[in-house]
Amino acid sequence: MAGVVKMPSQNDFARYRDDFPVLARPMNGQKLAYMDTASSAQKPRAVIDALREALDRDYANIHRGLYALSQTTTQKFEATRRKVADFIGASSENEIVFTRNTTEAINLVAQSWGRTNLKAGDEIIISGMEHHANIVPWQLLHDQIGIVLKIIPVLPNGTLDMDAFDGLLSDRTRFVSIVHVSNALGTINPVETIIRKAKAYNADILVLVDGSQSVTHMPVNVLGLGCDFFAFTGHKLYGPTGVGVLYGRAALLNAMPPYQGGGDMIETVSFAQTTYKPAPARFEAGTPAIAEVIALGAAIDYVAAIGMDNIAAHEGMLLASLVEQLETVPGLTFYGTGPDKAGIVSFTADWGHPSDIAMILDQCGVAVRTGHHCCMPLMQGFGVEGTVRASLGLYSNVDDIISLMNGVTKAHKLLGA
Repeated sequence: MAGVVKMPSQNDFARYRDDFPVLARPMNGQKLAYMDTASSAQKPRAVIDALREALDRDYANIHRGLYALSQTTTQKFEATRRKVADFIGASSENEIVFTRNTTEAINLVAQSWGRTNLKAGDEIIISGMEHHANIVPWQLLHDQIGIVLKIIPVLPNGTLDMDAFDGLLSDRTRFVSIVHVSNALGTINPVETIIRKAKAYNADILVLVDGSQSVTHMPVNVLGLGCDFFAFTGHKLYGPTGVGVLYGRAALLNAMPPYQGGGDMIETVSFAQTTYKPAPARFEAGTPAIAEVIALGAAIDYVAAIGMDNIAAHEGMLLASLVEQLETVPGLTFYGTGPDKAGIVSFTADWGHPSDIAMILDQCGVAVRTGHHCCMPLMQGFGVEGTVRASLGLYSNVDDIISLMNGVTKAHKLLGA
């Protein structure tokens, strides 16, 4: 019937899994169950092919050459900028800056906007569950100009203490930088509420959202969120490494000074003075990751064709099953048990160290992550050195959960005796 959209079935997702060549290879003689997507997602053939083609067929430097190869590559590069803008709901492709990763995007904002607009005593609010990439850049700013860093506490269930957030807002608050989905816990933070409260307190407070995990697991619309900046990285979104994205409102980006200097970000250069292009070019000094940006465009095409709502539903079903089954294993403690979660499960066992559990899982063909997950303050708050983290992707399936459960059960027998 016209107007009816058919939702992908589990058979469809089984077919999507076949798009990822690495998942067909064994690990330690076992069928691979890749459950470390939160660290870095595997790549579909469409991305691999786009990367290869960008190097095989059309490679040339961009923005400078008048010859056909350069023009073709430039068009493909800039087409990705438009795809990114559409994917996250930005007003214009001119609000999309290509960086190396989320880390560089946050550092860009801290050093360009922060060094220009903040002074000693100004306050920045972050949360207790931030990745180091959203802690250290602000600590550097503290050391450089004396800004004050204030922390939203994390409750025992791995959610933010929103009452405490209200109390942190003050006349000195200038900026809030918050993770959308915790990479260590899977907690989906109420960023819309945080942004609304911050803007209601003072409309001049700016908000950056670290979307490294959210763009992988759910639809994102930056205009709907109301954020001023949004950052994510390509390799978690089934794209290549070495490319990330900073979204910033056009008026903010064009008022910010360059973060780095070099070729392709200038209008004119003399020994007396240099003038700069408008955003986004002013923040993209030097030759960028050309093939990687083009391949990121292929990754966005791939997930957009499946539908982020569909991916979220698929992962949500698997997450519920994974948690339900892990809860049957004696001695596990779970971190991040709030009601709003993406496809990440983090746990410890009273009968075994996370590293020992992960080594046994490795022998069972199961790839998980252990440690502090670049969230040392969060782990310290929970009183643990680290956790075992299993994270889902669009290619995850019930067989992965069975393999994980078999491995955890084996670890319990070996370590818990």
